[in-house]
Amino acid sequence: MCSAHELPRTQPDDAQSVDSVVVLDYGGQYSQLIARRVRECGVFSELLPHHAALEEVIRRRPKGLILSGGPASVYEENAPPLHRELLELGVPLLGICYGMQLLARELDGRVERAEVGEFGRSQLTVSDQGRLLAETPPEQTCWMSHRDTVFATPPGFRALASSTASPVAAFESTERGVYGIQFHPEVVHTPYGQKVLVNFLEDVCGCERSWSARSVIEEQIERIRAQVGDGRAICGLSGGVDSSVAALLVHRAIGDRLTCVFVDHGLMRKNEGEQVIAAFRDHFHVPLVAVDAEDRFLARLAGVTDPEEKRKRIGAEFIHVFEEEAAKLEDTRFLVQGTLYSDVIESGGGTGAATIKSHHNVGGLPEDLEFELVEPLRALFKDEVRAVGAELGLPDRLVWRQPFPGPGLAIRIVGGEATRERLDILREADAILQDEIRGAGLYRELWQSFCVLPDIRTVGVQGDVRTYGNVIVIRAVTSDDAMTADWARLPYDLLEKVASRMINEIRPVGRVVLDITSKPPGTIEWE
Repeated sequence: MCSAHELPRTQPDDAQSVDSVVVLDYGGQYSQLIARRVRECGVFSELLPHHAALEEVIRRRPKGLILSGGPASVYEENAPPLHRELLELGVPLLGICYGMQLLARELDGRVERAEVGEFGRSQLTVSDQGRLLAETPPEQTCWMSHRDTVFATPPGFRALASSTASPVAAFESTERGVYGIQFHPEVVHTPYGQKVLVNFLEDVCGCERSWSARSVIEEQIERIRAQVGDGRAICGLSGGVDSSVAALLVHRAIGDRLTCVFVDHGLMRKNEGEQVIAAFRDHFHVPLVAVDAEDRFLARLAGVTDPEEKRKRIGAEFIHVFEEEAAKLEDTRFLVQGTLYSDVIESGGGTGAATIKSHHNVGGLPEDLEFELVEPLRALFKDEVRAVGAELGLPDRLVWRQPFPGPGLAIRIVGGEATRERLDILREADAILQDEIRGAGLYRELWQSFCVLPDIRTVGVQGDVRTYGNVIVIRAVTSDDAMTADWARLPYDLLEKVASRMINEIRPVGRVVLDITSKPPGTIEWE
């Protein structure tokens, strides 16, 4: 697969520097993945809800449109419709699954409920490669997820392929610029799916595949300079990959007119604060204010065991510390945030998009904090941010840092108060886990790996003496996007070594257990 990265056209007058494709989301579970796969091919893509206003599509000047899959039947009373105007835009359309069925029905093909649904791997038989399936084999595996199917193409269309339960699994009309596939090319279970997307993007749409991590950096530097001008900016630096990459991009653009504020609340993992300071102040020479606020945060958390109350108090205290430091910087009008494209989508950032959850970077800063936002990562998914970070020279330990909750270790102390003693126990346990996972070469294979310290004790025996020690829970998961996750099958010898080290090296620890719950039904974090 190719690597690809670029920026959003979030304003109507944004200049378009690369070719782009719009993906219209009909509610399919793979809609975001379609957009990501297009980007991996070197073409910028943006995900919009299916009911986005036509002018929202037009102002992005796409060279092609992709209609995603979805859970509805085209015959349901309230099924998401196809806006006929999309067929008149003069750009090619590709319908995937539900999107194909919409096109077929709108253009007088025949779509009906199949006797047998088709879910999972299926065998695709290609009878006519056409333009869409060019250079793919006559027999291939694909991934299906549907009950309705196309039984007859619209007039003037060519049927390209069939599958076990789909008489027409792909069709096209090169004259009308309309293409459809019943299978999902965006998932890894469709081996030739990326080739199908490349055919559509390159051969059908005529897109130049020029989007890359380097193009993100170049264009963002120009945009940041245009927005900030001679002004000054401030960035709340957490040490996570998002805020780190955003800070480096802005520093590359405006130099020492950016000041980063790193608030050490005493809730981070072992040595993380020192690593952040060393990278930004010593290596990249970014102006950095490091605030040792551990005592303040622990005082605010005294006696608190409820996880939501912990979050509220940590967020409020962060705001207080950040406001105090911001007030010391004169003439600073711009606030840098590491907002990602997934944050924009989930917060209803697309036209008419439903709000799944609100996202507030930098600890949830209040609306009356008078800054203009600078969000250089607003168009990027997490994997693209990592690629930009690597291109900028960010150390691997920061580029590949696993997701870490804003409230830090405080919410991994479950059912108990986040005291200095408990934090130290959890910090040491987590350091051992990370050390062994990195040593085994497994760190990048895991979405997250961490320890939990529940407020319970358990009996044990050490050196012929009865002990009553803390329990450490090991949690490690694999995932693509954190929406679902599976517990990681860590090697037994690795688990044995981790448990042995924790019990031998951390005196208060008396037992180590493993969490083997997937998401769903569980969540990744315990609280």
